[in-house]
Amino acid sequence: MKFEDIEIEDVDFGAMLEESFRKSDSKSDLAEGVIVGINETEGSAIVDIGRKNEAFLPLEQIKDENGELLFKEGDTISVVVTGNRGERPLVSFEMAKKRVALNNFINEFDEANEYIIEGIVTKNNKGGYVVEADGIEFFMPRTLSYLNSKINSIGKKVKAKVVKVDKEKSSVVISRKELIEGDRNKSLEIVDRLLASKEVVEGTIKKITSYGMFVDVGGTDGLVHYSQISHKGPVNPSKYFEEGDVVKVIALDYDKKNRHLSLSIKDANMDPWKNINDVIDVGDTVTAVVSNIEPYGVFVDLGEDLEAFLHVSEISWDKNVKHPKDYLTVDEEINVEVIEIDKEGRRLRVSLKSLLPKPMDAFTSSYKVNDVVKGVVSSLTDFGAFVKIGSVEGLLHNQELSWNKSDNAKGLLKVGDEVEAKIIKIDSNAGKISLSKKALEDSPVKHFANTNKVGDIVTGTVKDQKEFGVFIALGNGVDALIRLEDLHPLKAEEIKKGDEIKGVISLIDSKNDRIRVSVKRLERQEERDAMTQHNKNQDDSMTLGDALLGKLKK
Repeated sequence: MKFEDIEIEDVDFGAMLEESFRKSDSKSDLAEGVIVGINETEGSAIVDIGRKNEAFLPLEQIKDENGELLFKEGDTISVVVTGNRGERPLVSFEMAKKRVALNNFINEFDEANEYIIEGIVTKNNKGGYVVEADGIEFFMPRTLSYLNSKINSIGKKVKAKVVKVDKEKSSVVISRKELIEGDRNKSLEIVDRLLASKEVVEGTIKKITSYGMFVDVGGTDGLVHYSQISHKGPVNPSKYFEEGDVVKVIALDYDKKNRHLSLSIKDANMDPWKNINDVIDVGDTVTAVVSNIEPYGVFVDLGEDLEAFLHVSEISWDKNVKHPKDYLTVDEEINVEVIEIDKEGRRLRVSLKSLLPKPMDAFTSSYKVNDVVKGVVSSLTDFGAFVKIGSVEGLLHNQELSWNKSDNAKGLLKVGDEVEAKIIKIDSNAGKISLSKKALEDSPVKHFANTNKVGDIVTGTVKDQKEFGVFIALGNGVDALIRLEDLHPLKAEEIKKGDEIKGVISLIDSKNDRIRVSVKRLERQEERDAMTQHNKNQDDSMTLGDALLGKLKK
């Protein structure tokens, strides 16, 4: 049954209200009385209400919150007779205030106006509920309450509409049902209008949650999901709005079953990506505000509902940026350069470091290849050490650390060590600097060349074997290569590590740190050495005639 099917005039709500009052306040009526006595000890006042016997009034009813009496002897007050104590009537000042307030409401009631009250359910009976609001008691029939009779509603806060006022019976009937159904019909009208017109309207934010915001549009609440707030994508609404803010929205959809109205803020505003090329271009320098910081980069707000991403690698020329928060803070204003616009993916990338001086430019203006520099080890890797030189870093590779090929950076250095090295390569385009520590010292091959020369016979120990030859150690960190074609008469398959091999030095290349030895040349070299020695052992007393004779024979 609908509310409009109920004939309110045919229902004696006044009688039902009186029944509600009578249940606890039998024989009650309103009277005027004069305080004739106050007894603090007994906690009561004596009130003359014009009857045979004077009445008792609980003293706490005429005291304020500080315990001070509101009236004194001789004052006239309104009371309601609630019963008897022996021969004396009992009266209530509190109930009288409610009766007076109710009568005032009834006297001022205008049927042309709509009255909505908000109060607390204080009593219930078979007929309905008593709702108190602003000191007035209203009656709400159970059929008009929209309350579950199986659940205790005492203390519940409710809103209801005044539907009947009976001045003769001093009764006011309210209906929660009519208010709810009226609001629902009003909401449906608003929803239908918003969906049909697709107009942009203003609404007030009532509540902000983690998943969106509830916005009041003309008395109807709708949800703006966090994905419908900004063209930038899903955002945390509490970062951009506060409850009470007025926003422009447009209706998207309405779920009749769940009475759920979906709204959008972003669709109520122009999409900046629609004409992005007219707004911004690659290479532009723009001012942005840091909105969010993550370990992998920073999101910056460009305004006009545009957001860009600043990757961690684009924050500084320093390659060892551990976390963006070490360089930037939320809400900080910075200048950045637009380096990529992906219209299809709706993504913008910007760079901070591109607007900063390049450390490599400053370095190359002060240093060149072969210069000796000092720096501090900033990090160690399996292949070498990075050395900080001012605002740039150079790589000291394991191969350039020492002439001892078994040495490596992790074994010889630690982060924070100061090292001296020579610059052996600068690649400005790639931003790379190569350093060498061993270049500051003469190589073992160079030392070897000071006391040995090509043609000298040497003996070495087999250190390693390759497909192209055999490496032998000559001592003092010097290695030499015997190529396969220079091994004869030795056979490669018969040689093993640790064997000693004698040969002739065939090449010394100090610049490239290389020495080659030949066994093949050893036999011829030994023959020449033997012949030389033999000639030295011959008779040295050759006459001039012998010499001339030998020359003539030729």
